[in-house]
Amino acid sequence: MLKKLLLFACIVSSTALFGQNKRMLPYAIQEGTLNEQFNNLTNLSRSQAGDFKLIRRTNIEIVRRNVLDSISRYQKEIATLKTNSSSSTGTINTLRDSVTTLDAALQVEQHKTNSISFLGIDFAKGSYHTMVWSIIIVFVLAFVVTLASFRKAKVDTGEHKKTAEDLQEELQALRKKSLEKEQQLKRQLLDEQMKRNS
Repeated sequence: MLKKLLLFACIVSSTALFGQNKRMLPYAIQEGTLNEQFNNLTNLSRSQAGDFKLIRRTNIEIVRRNVLDSISRYQKEIATLKTNSSSSTGTINTLRDSVTTLDAALQVEQHKTNSISFLGIDFAKGSYHTMVWSIIIVFVLAFVVTLASFRKAKVDTGEHKKTAEDLQEELQALRKKSLEKEQQLKRQLLDEQMKRNS
């Protein structure tokens, strides 16, 4: 009996000491994490011959309900996370598709930006500029050559004209001389005929 009284006194004093910080059963095993609830359950159980403890059935039922509630809550959280994960995966796939589409559009725009279509043929900008400047240089050279040949033809025409005028003058002078000679010969012939007749 004395042992029971001593045990009761110890329990009451320990409850009084620890009761300020912790609540009494069944409240002590209803609060905190599952690990804390199991520790409280172990602390509130009676020791029995060595490694064994006696635990009240109501306390085990309380902890069991708490464990099942926690498992149920965690399963709901896992389901929610899976749903969010699948929707995130769908969003990621959609974003990847849009990135792929944007990359393709960017490649097309870069090709359009970096190339120029001329006579239905696509040229790189550098090649196009080289070709255009080559054509411009060829046209300038052709213009310079045409201008030079035109000036040469004009100079040649002027020289030929002058030569033709000089030849015309010489021809006129020769005609005049031949006319004078012819007139002189006619006079001589007339003079000879008159001498014969007289």
